[in-house]
Amino acid sequence: MTVELAAVVLTHNEERHIGDCLDSLAWADRRVVFDDYSTDRTVEIAQAKEAEVIQHRFESFAAQRDAALDAVQAEWILFVDADERATPALAEEVRRVVAEGDRAGWWIPRHNCIIGHRMRGGGWSPDPQLRLLRRTKARYDPKRPVHEIVILDGQAGTLENRLIHYNYDTLGQFLRKQNRYMDYEAQILHEQRAKLRPWTYFRQPLREFWRRFVTLQGYRDHVYGVLFCGLMGYYTFVAYWRLRKIRTGESANRQTGR
Repeated sequence: MTVELAAVVLTHNEERHIGDCLDSLAWADRRVVFDDYSTDRTVEIAQAKEAEVIQHRFESFAAQRDAALDAVQAEWILFVDADERATPALAEEVRRVVAEGDRAGWWIPRHNCIIGHRMRGGGWSPDPQLRLLRRTKARYDPKRPVHEIVILDGQAGTLENRLIHYNYDTLGQFLRKQNRYMDYEAQILHEQRAKLRPWTYFRQPLREFWRRFVTLQGYRDHVYGVLFCGLMGYYTFVAYWRLRKIRTGESANRQTGR
């Protein structure tokens, strides 16, 4: 049976977060945990919270969200990550815009909490995410497996109220996650035929730091801004260095006839 609004949470071993996340979504018509065969208590907790559980093998974030759009019969889908929480004010606003139904999707801003600090700038605030989607009007770009992009058939609006995102508890967690992302970013740069010059490894990281710290007002976070904007500059260097390795490997393969 098709319902008006389903809140969908993608999971893989999210036992720490899934209970509180589902509690914050109790107002939705359906709550669906779209799970990548978790080996911890994620499914058990979800079932105890009376959420539906659909298990589907993860290939990429874009593919997983597309699979959820196909599997969950609802007019509207609200994607929420397990480490995010919907506030009562956001719930009320979502209900209102869904009832009005004059958009194909809605951007939702986020408060990002990193190692206990709520970020105020640097791209982490307001950090809009296109998460409220009219199901038949949305698909995900398969060329962006991470930091996925919605292909929307229609106009999108922007909500006023925010999701709360508890995305990094420790600096080590931030470093590990960004390190994984850089493989994806390097591949995207390669597919976009990004140019490599000797100065690229210095100019692009500095440009990223300036963009986040100055243009996006990362300075408002004081020492946190310096730290995390600086780290994003460093990881921009890592992405281009890994792009160099991809290009070097392809060149070696051509020379050896592989």
